[in-house]
Amino acid sequence: MKTILLIEDNTDVRENIAEILELANYKVLQAENGKTGVEQAQRNRPDLIICDIMMPVLDGYGVIHLLNKNAETASIPLIFLTAKSERSDFRKGLEMGADDYITKPFDDVELLRAVESRLKRSEMLRAEFSKNLDGLNKFFDEIKEIDELKKLSVERRIKQYKKKEIIFSEGNSPNFLYFLAKGKIKTFKSHEYGKELITTLYKEGDFFGYLALLEEGSYTDTAEALEDSEVCLIPKEDFFSLIYNNMAVMKKFIRILSDNIADKEDQLVNLAYSSVRKRVAGALIQLQNLYDTKKDKSFSISISREDLANIVGTATESLIRTLSDFKEEKLVEIKGSNITVLDPEKLRKLRA
Repeated sequence: MKTILLIEDNTDVRENIAEILELANYKVLQAENGKTGVEQAQRNRPDLIICDIMMPVLDGYGVIHLLNKNAETASIPLIFLTAKSERSDFRKGLEMGADDYITKPFDDVELLRAVESRLKRSEMLRAEFSKNLDGLNKFFDEIKEIDELKKLSVERRIKQYKKKEIIFSEGNSPNFLYFLAKGKIKTFKSHEYGKELITTLYKEGDFFGYLALLEEGSYTDTAEALEDSEVCLIPKEDFFSLIYNNMAVMKKFIRILSDNIADKEDQLVNLAYSSVRKRVAGALIQLQNLYDTKKDKSFSISISREDLANIVGTATESLIRTLSDFKEEKLVEIKGSNITVLDPEKLRKLRA
């Protein structure tokens, strides 16, 4: 049974709406003002929120502002109830992240249709699509079906990249959103003297190359295949159709961007203040968290010493010495380019 939080200061209106929703087999939580509504949303995590705009204590705009500041409530779909029909009110609410509007007065059918539509969209976006090309196609096709976006490509171009082959280069203008269907990809920045720093690692099922699209600028780093890979190229027009026509999809990419920014901040702090030993331990744990799909006791990866040094942000010689120390301490096992993590817990403690 889906749970709906109803925030409405008018008792008669609130009880009437609650009765309609309960008859449609929804569990309804009620709040008489915006402040109480935000507290209930944070405590109960409803599947949908229906919220009046004009309320005492905290109005609807204040509600959505506070919900969006909390990562755990920002993705809850919200429908505004309003007796106002001015275009500026609609625009303000949508810009703040509201998913829909119902203008008072409304009938039972209009209410239930809006609720069912928003729950269906939310269900689709929360679904765990398989992290492969079929899953990507399903993701795009369902969004196309729900939002009637007519410009999405039915067939998406797949390109094979050999190990060390460049996908896009720093300074170039973007034309595609990329989806990694198979393989491993790195992005890196180059120093004028030829040194590299790996900025991000990508695994199967990841999108990449979207930051330059969103900024409408040039690539700030270079993407290269760490191993033979299959990449899906999605035209930027299709990407912008998703972003500009679906608020929930926009929120999804904003969350991805927020996670990336947090990761970059952590990386900069580690480069500035952590020892090489701690940074190597952190890089190995990062690789395990990213690429260990089997979740075995030990994790192995084939990676060049140069690439690993570029993740750590140190000279290759310093990396090799540190790996040798880890091998003697039985933290890792090394065979050629293959590194096996034997004791991830000790590495995590060492990284901390």
